[in-house]
Amino acid sequence: MVQPSVNKHLSLYTFLFLLLLSSCQVYGPTQRPRATAPPVSFTGSVDSTSVGDQDWKAFFSDADLERLIDTALTNNLDVRIATQRIEMARATFDVSRAALLPLVSAVGSAGVEKFGKYTMNGVGNYDTNLSEKIGEDRRIPNPTPDFFLGLRSSWEIDIWGKLRNQRKAAYVRFLASEQGRHLVRTSLVAEVARLYYNLIALDSELNIIRQNITLQERAVQLVDVQKAAGRVTELAVQQFTAQLLGTRSLEVQVQQQIVETENQLNRLLGRYPQPIRRSRTINEQELPATVAAGIPVQMLRRRPDIRQAELELEAAHIDVDVARLQFMPSLTLTPYVGLNSFRAATLFDPGSLAAGVLGGLAGPVLNRRPLRANYNFSIAQSREALYRYQQNILTGFSEVVTNLRGIENYRKVADFQAREVDALERAVSISNDLFRSGYASYLEVITAQRSVLDAELGFIRTRQAQYNSLIDLYRSLGGGWQ
Repeated sequence: MVQPSVNKHLSLYTFLFLLLLSSCQVYGPTQRPRATAPPVSFTGSVDSTSVGDQDWKAFFSDADLERLIDTALTNNLDVRIATQRIEMARATFDVSRAALLPLVSAVGSAGVEKFGKYTMNGVGNYDTNLSEKIGEDRRIPNPTPDFFLGLRSSWEIDIWGKLRNQRKAAYVRFLASEQGRHLVRTSLVAEVARLYYNLIALDSELNIIRQNITLQERAVQLVDVQKAAGRVTELAVQQFTAQLLGTRSLEVQVQQQIVETENQLNRLLGRYPQPIRRSRTINEQELPATVAAGIPVQMLRRRPDIRQAELELEAAHIDVDVARLQFMPSLTLTPYVGLNSFRAATLFDPGSLAAGVLGGLAGPVLNRRPLRANYNFSIAQSREALYRYQQNILTGFSEVVTNLRGIENYRKVADFQAREVDALERAVSISNDLFRSGYASYLEVITAQRSVLDAELGFIRTRQAQYNSLIDLYRSLGGGWQ
């Protein structure tokens, strides 16, 4: 009679073991695609010197600009938002660390339960109460109260490394959030510098326009005298007057652009609109004779958006490992210790002290589809992170080469335009002299004045483009967050 019972239990244990074993089947490690290696140099040179290594205070030599950047780094709201993101990532990391430790809760509970006469508890309690060995204070009432005061704990034993991997992913994302703050800082430094140089360029444009207004006012006075002498008609007077009015309207437009640029700067500085101090014109600023970009490997190590994307990629790969380990059974211990009694009067009696522990090994059997979906989601997320990382590398390399070429080409353009301005200024002087002598028409004077104004404004805008290319190169090399 014993053998069938033993066989029955062995069959049950074998079934449970095979069921648990089937839940342990996991996917193998996925084949991770590799990022394309960047070129060894930007322009063929392998010089390791790079302006991106310089601190922004050494890179920018204008004291007014340095004060603006200092204020922006202190007061800018984007920097403060990035700081709070770091705090959120730090809190997430702390949560993942706590998952490795047992969860202990202080518990005070009270309940009541009425057992039916034809239940195991009902019969057992009734039979127990009939025993002569049970005192009156130990007889079980029905309904039966239940009082507990003590500690309960739940602790998942990390036998497969799932929780450790979650902690590692949270830490890597915390490091990525630090790089996110560096990215905000380097972008902020570049944007403040760009707006500052745009502002002093507008100042120079306004000064040029006002100088031309003075010249054109004299031309209007001259043509009025010529008309009175009968040498020109009213048409010439109106042509000169229209040119003067057009230049005055251009003056107002530039004034409005100055107001808009100042307010953009003030917003980055975290303050309300107010005048921006600047003491040097754009022509008084000094451009470096040569600019070194270094080698692409340096850019990969220094540029915050690439470093952030790299860390996000690492965290995404860890998430894939975590998703794989979700298929493995988890071992959980649930110990408790405290005072437990079915009478409130005896709750604090030493005999009410109770303790216990329960260990359970649980694995997914019928709920594997959500786990499989989560695993596939993690793989897709890791591939997206890889492509984003590659995209940032391509963008960085393209920006560096574009700005390097821009600095060189705009320097050549500025040289040509400076010579053009000199030639046109002489042309204006000559046309005025010839007009007074009757050897040139008023149209030639108007054309000369309009040409010199356009050339002077074009030269200033080229100087502005030179500085913008220099600033963008500094930013694209990862400078500005040190």
